Amino acid sequence: MRILLTNDDGINAEGLATLEAIAAELSDDVWVVAPEIEQSGASRALTLTELIRVRQVSERKFAVRGTPTDCVMLAISELMPDKPDLVLSGVNRGQNIAEDVTLSGTVAGAIQGMALGIPSIALSQALVVYREDHRAPFEIAREHGPALIKRLLEAGWPKDVVLNINFPDTGGKPVGPVEVTRQGFRAAFNIHFEKRADLRGGHYYWMGFNKEPIDAAEGCDVRAVSDGRISVTPLHIDLTHERALADLKAAFA
Repeated sequence: MRILLTNDDGINAEGLATLEAIAAELSDDVWVVAPEIEQSGASRALTLTELIRVRQVSERKFAVRGTPTDCVMLAISELMPDKPDLVLSGVNRGQNIAEDVTLSGTVAGAIQGMALGIPSIALSQALVVYREDHRAPFEIAREHGPALIKRLLEAGWPKDVVLNINFPDTGGKPVGPVEVTRQGFRAAFNIHFEKRADLRGGHYYWMGFNKEPIDAAEGCDVRAVSDGRISVTPLHIDLTHERALADLKAAFA
């Protein structure tokens, strides 16, 4: 089995090294094509107005001056000799749950694999504290990732679906069982801007996240991760709202 790895935290990220260790238990044919620098929040962005440069790190490992979507497309069309059998994206530093999945470069890397007809999985390691000096407990993803991926591959999933895995940050407590979940939603807008002045008297902004409460209903990814369980959520990119579609069709009939 040939596996392609990518991420959005960059080629030197600890989470990518964790993913390489996970993939090594699944195959000896592992390729890595990841962004040269961090691309968190890039979603499915493409680099259309700048050059995309590639740096070969080792025989089957490449760093790309581009987004996760660029990486997957370039890997499959140019850098790899044959199409991979599986795309793994991550392991992201921090959870990708609720509507954050629409912003995530990690999830986007998996979506691009799916769009090219390849089974694809996004993996994220949850963080209780979002600070640069707080290390994500990647050992949880490392311990549970290989067996979980093997089990998912045996079960299979539809071609138009990507699987979004989130490993909890349990603070040293035992990790709960795997739960197949739906996507949750935030109860409040959780982004804020901080306005600052530069040395020339101009202004700039830093974007950050508030610790707002989010919907943690039973059965959703938010609840599973907050309760210390591993969440597996099947996602697809058909954003059509079926009930509104039917209502609007009726209104225009």
